[in-house]
Amino acid sequence: MNNKNNILEQGATIGIIGAGQLGKMLALSAYQLGFKVAIFCPDKDGPAFDVTPLQFIASYDDKDSLKNFANHCDIITYEFENLPLNSIKFLEKIKPLAPSSFALSITQDRLKEKQFLASKNIKVAKYQRIENLTDLQKAKDNIGLPLVLKTTRMGYDGKGQRIIREEREIEKYFNQLSGSVLIAEQFIPFVREISIIIARNKRGQVREYDVSENLHENHILKTSIVPANISPLSAKKATRIAHEIVGALDYVGVMGIEFFVVNQDGDEILIVNEIAPRVHNSGHWTKAVCAINQFEQHIRAIANWPLGDPTRFADVRMENLLGKEIIDAHKKLQSGTNADFYGKTEIRSGRKMGHLNHIQFAKNNI
Repeated sequence: MNNKNNILEQGATIGIIGAGQLGKMLALSAYQLGFKVAIFCPDKDGPAFDVTPLQFIASYDDKDSLKNFANHCDIITYEFENLPLNSIKFLEKIKPLAPSSFALSITQDRLKEKQFLASKNIKVAKYQRIENLTDLQKAKDNIGLPLVLKTTRMGYDGKGQRIIREEREIEKYFNQLSGSVLIAEQFIPFVREISIIIARNKRGQVREYDVSENLHENHILKTSIVPANISPLSAKKATRIAHEIVGALDYVGVMGIEFFVVNQDGDEILIVNEIAPRVHNSGHWTKAVCAINQFEQHIRAIANWPLGDPTRFADVRMENLLGKEIIDAHKKLQSGTNADFYGKTEIRSGRKMGHLNHIQFAKNNI
């Protein structure tokens, strides 16, 4: 790290916590920019290990291994948020970390995230902290049914949540999720779900990508379509909110922000659903139709380099390949399809095995 300008110089080593597909794509972008990469993950079969010789295989709470890893790095980042916060703080004391442990502490906890957004007057679903069954009964009275009961941590792709539609389900679903603090949220009858990918570097430069419209199957993202079917005003609102969030967190890196779009008397109302302090599945389309994709943008941001132009040069539909869909995925490769297969060794139902970007070129470009 160049201390004078706080800029990471070529040849430095970027440490990535997590060896999944996001870590792999970050590592490839880092190498493209002249950096070395070290990967830390307890899963020796993680696909990110395929692209670097600097491999640290140990538990996320193994302090000796974390210290050894940090000593090989010039800066550290992470590919997912469900990490032990104490371990991230431990690493942050040894080497620069981006995004910061503060940003992670907010975004890895659904309750803290809602409280943070509400404190900034950003619209979120009505919510209530749940510690016991009495709290949940009160939430039913205050918020109404249906409501969504969630764990505050370790939830993704629909894990750790239940939709309570009837009174008789309250105790049943509470018992299924109880054991830690929960959050009850208002069920939002949205028209569509959208997300925006935004990046900020340490000097405060911010660049955002176009809004995508997201379709889910069994709570797992299946398709992202760009441009999203929303009004220009809503796109501007999403961008403004995203800028407010990264600024308030003094955020460094790429962030994904998910919104519900609600029709209210003919107007589109945006409600923030979730924040992801990392590169995001709904931003994979940037790899096919942007000169600077979200992965390179994240590396630029944490290195405090100038951020790249996020302009999109074609419409695109990103399709996640889940489970066994990867087996015959090559049959879907048309002339305008960009493929990324992650190289995971185990196929499981609902597991993200790769993605396809179906590009819609303008006729005058064919």
